[in-house]
Amino acid sequence: MTEQLQLDNGTIRISDDVVSKIAGMAALETPGIAAMSGGLSEGWAKRLSGKNVQKGVTVEVGQLEAAIDLRIIVLYETPIHEVSRMLQQNVREAVESMTGLHVVEVNVKVEGVAFKDDEIEDVSVRTK
Repeated sequence: MTEQLQLDNGTIRISDDVVSKIAGMAALETPGIAAMSGGLSEGWAKRLSGKNVQKGVTVEVGQLEAAIDLRIIVLYETPIHEVSRMLQQNVREAVESMTGLHVVEVNVKVEGVAFKDDEIEDVSVRTK
């Protein structure tokens, strides 16, 4: 869905996909985040709709506000609560500065732990 903001000079439209990509990139730049988690339902949505669904990110974009849900895999031995708070802050700042939208919430669901960078592909097996 694409929401639009009517201004004196015209209309600005920011699609959910744009906000999703910004949030995903900000998440992956956060220290302690190993990867985003796709989940089973997202995999089915991608296959059925043919759309490129942003892995581990779900957004709702309104005219002036956005809400973001993130599913993540953290690196082993990192304090999950600290990484999650930093993630919320980084995503909020990135989306707000790039889009001008007010981010009302950033929800984080930790779905796995990665023991090494090269084992991220195998984490989905351990989280089920």
